[in-house]
Formats: sequence, C-alpha cells, structure tokens
Amino acid sequence: MIDEESLKNVNLPHSQPRIFAMQPAEHKSILLTVDGVLVLLALLIGLWFGAQRSNWLFSLDLVLSYSIWFVGITAIYIVLATVNNAYHPKVASDPVASFVAISKTVLQIFAIYLLIYALLPPWSLPRHFIGFFALISPFLLVGWRLLYSWAFKMTVFQQKAIIVGAGWAGKTIAKILNDHAPSQFQLVGFVDDDPTKQHTKVEGALVLGSVDALPGLVQAHGVTDVVLAITRDVPGHALSSLINCYERNVRISTMAELYEWLTDRVPVEHIGDNWFVVLPLSNRNQTLAYRVTKRMMDIVISAVGLLLFAPLFPVLALLIKVDSSGPIFYRQKRVGRGGYVFELIKLRSMVVDAEKDGVAKWADFDDPRVTKVGRFLRQTRLDEVPQLFNVLRGEMSLIGPRPERPEFVQDLEQEIPFYRTRLSVKPGLTGWAQVNYDYGRSAVDALEKLRYDLYYIKHQSIHLDVIILLKTIGTVLMLRGT
Repeated sequence: MIDEESLKNVNLPHSQPRIFAMQPAEHKSILLTVDGVLVLLALLIGLWFGAQRSNWLFSLDLVLSYSIWFVGITAIYIVLATVNNAYHPKVASDPVASFVAISKTVLQIFAIYLLIYALLPPWSLPRHFIGFFALISPFLLVGWRLLYSWAFKMTVFQQKAIIVGAGWAGKTIAKILNDHAPSQFQLVGFVDDDPTKQHTKVEGALVLGSVDALPGLVQAHGVTDVVLAITRDVPGHALSSLINCYERNVRISTMAELYEWLTDRVPVEHIGDNWFVVLPLSNRNQTLAYRVTKRMMDIVISAVGLLLFAPLFPVLALLIKVDSSGPIFYRQKRVGRGGYVFELIKLRSMVVDAEKDGVAKWADFDDPRVTKVGRFLRQTRLDEVPQLFNVLRGEMSLIGPRPERPEFVQDLEQEIPFYRTRLSVKPGLTGWAQVNYDYGRSAVDALEKLRYDLYYIKHQSIHLDVIILLKTIGTVLMLRGT
C-alpha cells in the first residue's frame, strides 16, 4: 500500500497535458460525426445497388439529385438513434447494446421510407435503395462501435477517477459510475478526512486516505478525473488539493455534473446549498426564438391532434357511458407555472366518486378505481387527448413536467428540496420524466420524477422536445401507458 504521508509531502512535477483524456461531450461528438459519415456512406452504397436494380445510370448527377434525401435520412438517423439511447455512454461502449439501438433505429428509418415511398408517385424513388441501406448500415455502424469500444479501452484513453468524499453523495455517484459509466471509466477510490472511513470499502472501492493525500494519489495512480462529492462548503485544505490537481491537467467535476451526464437526471437531494445547480441559469437555448417556436408547436400540434381525435370521440364517449355511469369528461384542479391553479380536462377513466372521502390519493398500479374502458384509455393515453384544450389555452405545453394536484404540491414542497422549481415552466402533456420513468404513485416516485424534470428544465431545447415527442409516440404505440 502506498504510504499516505509520503503522498502528502511528495514534490509533484507538472505533468504533460493529457491529450487523450477527453471530455464527455467530446465522446458524443466523435460518435455523432462518425455515425453521420457512415450513414451517408451506407446511403451512397445503397443508392448504387438500387440504381443497378432499377437500371438507372449511377452518376454524380444522380447522387446530387438525391442529396436532400441523404441529408434528411442522416438527420433522422441521428434523432432516432438519440431516442433509442445509442449515444448513452454505457450503450455506446457496449457493442451488444449498440447493436440493439442501431438495429431499432435502422428499422424505424426503413418503415418511414416505405411509408413515404407508398405516398409518392410510382418510380419517384429507387425501390431497392432503402433495403440495401438497411442491410449495409448496421454492419458499418456496429463495426465502428466495436472499434470505438476496443480503442477506448486502451490505456491512453482510459479515464481514472477519485471521488472526494465517501459520504452519502460519494456513495451515490460511485454506484452511478458502476451502473452507468462507459467501460473506459475506472473508479480508483475515495479520499475522505473522516478517519473511521479511511481504508474501508465504499461501493466496492477503497477509501485511499485523506484529502491532503489527493495530489500524491493522483500522481501515483495516473488519475484523470477528480469528482467532488461534498455538498457542504469545501474546506481550505481541500480546495488547495483540488487546485494542485487542476494545475496538473486533472479534470475537476462535481458529483452533480457527472450524475447528470450519466443519467440525464439532476441529483436534487445531493445538491446541498448549491441551489443554482437546479436552475437553468446558463441555458442559452431558452431564447425568445425558442419560446415562440415552442408555443407555435403547441398551437399547431394540439389543433391538428384535436381534429384527428374528433371522429373517434363519439365512439369513446359511448364506451365510457356504457361501461360506468357518470360524465364523459373528468375535470381536476392542477398547479401550473408560477403556482397558477387551472382545471385540467381528461376523459374519465375512473369510477365516479373515486375519492368520496374527500382525501386526495395517488393513482396506483392496477388501481381498482379504474374502469375497464378507463384501463384501455390509459394504456393508449387517449384519456389525455382532451388536455390539448389546456395546451391551446396556454395553461399547459405539449412538453414539460406533468401538472400535479395542489394537495400533493403542498406536501411535496415540504418533503422534497427544490420541488417548486418544477413550477418555473409550463406543465406538459408529456415530458422527460414521463418517457423515462413509470407513473408516479408516491412521494418517492415524485422525487425520482423531479430529478428528470429538473434535467429538462435545465436543458430544454427544440432538440430535446423532439426527442420527448418521439419517445412518447413510441410509448403510445407499445401501449406502455398506465
């Protein structure tokens, strides 16, 4: 074992810059860039084979005439691959998980192309083009992921981390690293000033010594990342050790930053007094243009949705009336942006007087209050469609945290730190929590959904909104509603 006192007093030379210690965003940029190039290459090869089968002359003019399809399909691939989690760190470094995500994406593109092909005039598109693409692209893309996985397991690309603080926050981020980090990310251990924790194991990793020993441990183990998992004020000696490491090109990140990158959630209970972590103070996407575009999307999509729903409504209304007595619509008070209370509209899926004792209750899995028709409505999310009226009126948006009942909001604000932050944006018909987590049935579920909601509030953008809409469509088609 390395002597801690020698590590405290070691005279560390300034190391050379770590050329290959890449930022998380750099990994994603590499994946996106190479994927885009390979999709274009697969499309080009597919067009060549398609031209041969259709007796077309393969030439530069032919390629240029289909360039808009090349760009469009590549863009659709990137979006759908993101929806299918192909760029999640753990998936990207796992060839098997990448194969599943890529195969789903290619099959979805194949289905979209066939739909477009069927709607266009005959012979407008090469018939065999997309079939060859669907056969070729998985081999290219999965082959690239195999190369990526192999390359970043090499020593020069490996990332080694030490966590500062072996308490609750440190234990949480260690577990997240074990469950979600890519294969090239290795946890070396912890440092903590608590003598009772030193040389014990936390989440399978050793507490190597005190914070003063951090610079020496970094040098001895070739550490590339230091994760600060202290929610209270950082002591002066700890700050000195962190600066020492930073000067030697070691990346310093907080537990909250790493947690967000790996899970797409905000660790609200581990933030401590750092309230600014949960607010979108640095989100440049929330511009006037974004807000106007989002509102226009709300109006157009909700209006079209209500028009498409209109022919189905009489049938659903009849089924609801036949199945159980009571009104067709169910109205309930919900809390909107800034605490504004509005009346949410749904198709009734529960029996009348489901809360006849006057006490607000969380909906439960296989809730006996749900009617037979109501269960179908919930699985298909058809009960939610009337909320498009709330969207048109501006009380809700298509995308955002789900609006909660005033009774629950009052209790949750007392139990969960920063819960009120959800009220800084309009509530949504669907949201990041809805497509990533199951139906909320308790305060524990509310905390987990809050982690997702805060991530959306911090990172909201048109790109993220599109991903949520596509994931919602997938949830509806798979009947995974509740």
